[in-house]
Amino acid sequence: MSTTNLQEKKSTKKSFKLPHIYVILITFIAFMAIMTYVIPAGVYDRVEGPGGRMMVDATSYHQVAQNPVGLLDFFVAIPQGFVEAGWVVVLTFCVGGAFVVVKRTGAIQVGVDALARKVAGKGILIVPVLMVLFASVDCFIGMPELCMVYVPVILPLALALGFDSMTAAAIALCGSAAGFTAALTNPFTIGIGQKIAGLPLYSGVKFRIIVLLITTTIGILFVMRYALKVRKNPQASLVYEEDKITRKSIEGNSKDITVTTKHKLAGFSAAAIFIIMIFGVLKFKWDMPQIGGVFIAIAVVSGLLGGLSSKDICDAFTEGCKDVLVGALIVGIARGITVIMNQGVIMDTIIYGLSQFVSGLPASITAIGMLVVQSLFNFLVPSGSGQALITMPIMAPLADLVGVTRQTAVLALQFGDGISNIFYPTSGYFMASLALAGVPWEKWAKFMLPLFFIWSLVGAGALVIAQAIQWGPF
Repeated sequence: MSTTNLQEKKSTKKSFKLPHIYVILITFIAFMAIMTYVIPAGVYDRVEGPGGRMMVDATSYHQVAQNPVGLLDFFVAIPQGFVEAGWVVVLTFCVGGAFVVVKRTGAIQVGVDALARKVAGKGILIVPVLMVLFASVDCFIGMPELCMVYVPVILPLALALGFDSMTAAAIALCGSAAGFTAALTNPFTIGIGQKIAGLPLYSGVKFRIIVLLITTTIGILFVMRYALKVRKNPQASLVYEEDKITRKSIEGNSKDITVTTKHKLAGFSAAAIFIIMIFGVLKFKWDMPQIGGVFIAIAVVSGLLGGLSSKDICDAFTEGCKDVLVGALIVGIARGITVIMNQGVIMDTIIYGLSQFVSGLPASITAIGMLVVQSLFNFLVPSGSGQALITMPIMAPLADLVGVTRQTAVLALQFGDGISNIFYPTSGYFMASLALAGVPWEKWAKFMLPLFFIWSLVGAGALVIAQAIQWGPF
């Protein structure tokens, strides 16, 4: 073969790229639309569950009249997805806009420069310190949506210390996921799951502490290994080209800046309001509307104290919204998959089929089968509480039938939901966090895939051990 042909062959291989994330998601929507003609329509009856929320009656599945999705409904599913995912989309814009306003005051650059000088030479320590912090938050309160808050704060510091935007996103997302997955008192998975299963609330904590330590340690080592590789050779970064733009955006026109009273006022006010938000989340259970409002307040107060005019604040906020536009659109499009399944009345049929799959497995691997089912189902329902309300009324009695403890079934829910939350593009807060970091999903998937498999193996091993020791109660 000639040299020219070899070069052409290599060029062809290098030119292959994953389709745009829009194309991937719309393809999934189209596939689900076709499935509404193939999968029998069926429903479970709903009954009142923990906290008055509706959950499925495990014994009530029955087929109903087929309701296939037409061509118009297929296209309508996308704007309907934006409506149903509205608060995630709105919060994405609020965080992105507020971040650019504070950045425009110069307060972020001043703070990052000061912190970078203090940790110079030992900057890698921000990885374990911050990941342990985020894991601790989510193992207790289960608020992974706060990653949308963490990422813009971490990003400038990570870049200043010689890391990349992938590292910044990973610190927040992997740290949060480690805590959420192997949580101790997460009310959205453990709390609801154990109530449905009839278990004592937050029981089995000793075993979960061991799993949490292992999961978090693996996540930290994985992210540190990548971060050190990037600091040693910046071109080894998976987002090297993207970060050229991100660095210019964060650094501005001048790297040297004189600290003024306005910088201090803007920075202190943003930090103070942020602390108030954290207190509100913990004490008053603030959700996305309140968090979004807080970020509007950060933009206004910090902007004015930082010396920006009203026009400057508005322009900066608009610029921030533009920066996260793609991520916000992805969140809405991804929700279209769920819209199609609900319109075609196939959601319950899918979970019924998955439960039948688990019940047909040998007893020795039933717990792993539950993990697989929960992981697959999380693509369709990327919500810990939503997944618990749909799957646990089925998995808990099924566990009794196949000789798996209900505590083990809840652990399968935790791992099936938690790990895939930062891998599937249907997860709203996850895609919004990537948008805020400027990291394309396909590049994140390449980074995350090894850790996804490692954590999944850890989960499978924990379930095998739990089943072997008959981890209870019941």
